[in-house]
Amino acid sequence: MIRKILSLCIILVLSAGMLLGCGGSKEPDDFATNQGYSPAGQTGGGEASGSDSTSESTGGIAKEDIKVGVLYITDPGEGTGYSYTHDLGIVAMQDNLGLNDDQVIRKIADDSDDTDIRNKIQECIDSGCNVIFTTSWGFMETTAKMAEEYPDIYFSHGTGYLSNGRNFNNYFGRIYQPRYLSGIVAGMNTKSNKIGYVAAQDSSNSEVTGGIDAFAIGVAQVNPEAKVYVAVTNSWYDPKKEEEVSRKLLDMGCDVMAQHCDTPYPQTLAKEYGVYGIGYNSDMSKETPDSCLCSVIWNWSAYYTSAVQGIMKGTWNGSNYYGGMAEGVVQLTDVASFAAQGTKEKVEEAKASILSGQNNIFDGELVTNTGEVVGSPDTTLDDATITGAINWYYKNVEVVK
Repeated sequence: MIRKILSLCIILVLSAGMLLGCGGSKEPDDFATNQGYSPAGQTGGGEASGSDSTSESTGGIAKEDIKVGVLYITDPGEGTGYSYTHDLGIVAMQDNLGLNDDQVIRKIADDSDDTDIRNKIQECIDSGCNVIFTTSWGFMETTAKMAEEYPDIYFSHGTGYLSNGRNFNNYFGRIYQPRYLSGIVAGMNTKSNKIGYVAAQDSSNSEVTGGIDAFAIGVAQVNPEAKVYVAVTNSWYDPKKEEEVSRKLLDMGCDVMAQHCDTPYPQTLAKEYGVYGIGYNSDMSKETPDSCLCSVIWNWSAYYTSAVQGIMKGTWNGSNYYGGMAEGVVQLTDVASFAAQGTKEKVEEAKASILSGQNNIFDGELVTNTGEVVGSPDTTLDDATITGAINWYYKNVEVVK
């Protein structure tokens, strides 16, 4: 059913040349790059293996014997948000590799309930799944435990940081790259110099905080007077809270709304208030075509195709995956035609500097909103710091209580 619901969306994505990266010409194996990060200070789940893993080849699994289980936090059939975007990637992987519908099992679990997570993973195993993707941060600990219990099954966890370098790896992307670009868009299109940002987690979570900081750095580059006001829900998925804090930011006078949360409330409410929005996960212009400036999006098919193909070929080695815009895993949608003059050109210029390696976003000395200095001249923060140790806010960020 979900496959049928998403089929039109997949066709549209394919037509845009997104399913296999920005250039549309890379083979799936080309996406398995930038691997091997191991966030600093993280323990408890084995070491993260890099591309130099010494794991032995498995000999592969025949295509007809592959069965993939996927664990989601919400129903991807809702047509927007985090789980929907992951399922676009799963459907594309299935089409790319020629898997039948009965070779993919989907489950939805409460990522705060260890028993529910375990039960849903077990249901996948009992159904014959030999590859299991768990897509939410909250699934990490349970996935790590079950990977040890079932060493012959491949487990791959999205976001987080744990892996064992054997049958359990971690996959994520350099989402901070398009976040930075979207900050440029926000900074050039605010009139009140108040930009709202709905965040799922507080500064203790480096994934969310790093995205906020990259966004804020982009804002500051083009508009030093603007402030980014962050409201935290403390939940990966809480529609009521997301609506509540979105209204709070809008009532403060924020005239551009960005987000790291699952529902489209920041976008739909921005439209209601007559201001702009910047979407996340999927292209949210379909919900708010007259107010969405752009969206920071994931193209998970790049990883899912590469991972399953590697398992089929016997080349899986437990390495972590950390791709970026160059690999097509993360992108910024086209800037809206109604954006301020020069916005599109500024974004294209900044994008080119990222792809060339000239701009790594977290470069040089970075001043936090408490006056501390992170980093040093002529250096850039490494992957371990970006993924596991950004627990501070950039100088133009204010947290709304």
